[in-house]
Amino acid sequence: MKKHLHDSLPPYLKVENEELWLTEDDRENLKISYRIKEVIFSQQSAFQHVMILDSYDFGRMLVLDGVVQTTSIDGHIYNEMISHIPLQLHPAAKKVLIIGGGDCGAAKEAAKYQQLEQIDMVEIDEVVVQSCKEHLPAVSGNLSDPRVRFIYTDGVAFVKERTKEYDVIIVDSSDPVGPAEALFSRDFYASIRQALKDDGLMVCQSQSPIFHLDILKQTHTNIRQLFPHAAVYTATVPTYPGGLWSFTIGSNIPLSLPESAAVPTDTKYVNEAVLKQCFQLPEFMRKAL
Repeated sequence: MKKHLHDSLPPYLKVENEELWLTEDDRENLKISYRIKEVIFSQQSAFQHVMILDSYDFGRMLVLDGVVQTTSIDGHIYNEMISHIPLQLHPAAKKVLIIGGGDCGAAKEAAKYQQLEQIDMVEIDEVVVQSCKEHLPAVSGNLSDPRVRFIYTDGVAFVKERTKEYDVIIVDSSDPVGPAEALFSRDFYASIRQALKDDGLMVCQSQSPIFHLDILKQTHTNIRQLFPHAAVYTATVPTYPGGLWSFTIGSNIPLSLPESAAVPTDTKYVNEAVLKQCFQLPEFMRKAL
């Protein structure tokens, strides 16, 4: 690779001492650099710049507009937590909607539930889905479950046209910039409530409690005002700045974990103990919320 390191490198990558590096800018105050073995895939889609890179410590990773979205080493943590927690809380989900989630990881986890009849995955950028299915199998599992319907459109517009259709809605968005910005608005959460059945619930990722506490508080406030029941839970995802990551649930019915959880046996992170523990929040989060 050294011979052609300088040939038409995608933006966001640079060569230092004959080594390839991706440097991600987080909020202008923090730069995170990853040493890269190889550019597996690189393409400007209609919406963003999409790359699959092979890195030394994190394995293959999905990078959108220079920002790491998920990696082979820890993508399962995020994807298991955003899908298994709501699917354990809803006793009898049949129809699930995933908004975003182009890496297919959340859909792959949801597909482990045999009782689900339909998993609609609405992702605006088909290039993300196809590149992850082909080049990021550790995350996507090269998903090909017939219950999963891929719908390539704007999630905000899609959900506005739905009424009482879904048992569980998973909002698997990237950071609130660019195409994903609207996925953090109060109007969007109101559309989601309308698209849920009377006993339905939703979950969204709500950013780092350490670095983006304002986004978490705003998300929690919006959801608490729109839904009769709300809760926040956390997981540790090394790839994401700060490590500690938050998820916010809004539910039309009281939230209670089943007496004995039937977590799928092939998870790597989620188990019954994690299900119970993840809702125990650190003191600073408890006070903030």
